[in-house]
Amino acid sequence: MNNSELADVIAADHGLAKTDARKIVDAVFDAIGNAAAKGEEVSLNGFGKFKVKDSPEREGRNPRTGDAMTIKASKKLGFTAAKGVKDKLNA
Repeated sequence: MNNSELADVIAADHGLAKTDARKIVDAVFDAIGNAAAKGEEVSLNGFGKFKVKDSPEREGRNPRTGDAMTIKASKKLGFTAAKGVKDKLNA
């Protein structure tokens, strides 16, 4: 499912125009991205948590040549599903 399909489901389920539903979907993901960029944890009850994780600098190999290389430190956005979502997945 992509953003447009999600907006279509929301529009159909809640009697909204598709354009309004798309604006809401985009606003939600924009808010999550902005909070993550500030280093904040985003917790959505019944769905899960988005949390920024630090990945330290590490040694790796160039897959093409096999030469050793250093992979820079970076930040990643991790997601942990809530118990209700996990239960739906494993029902």
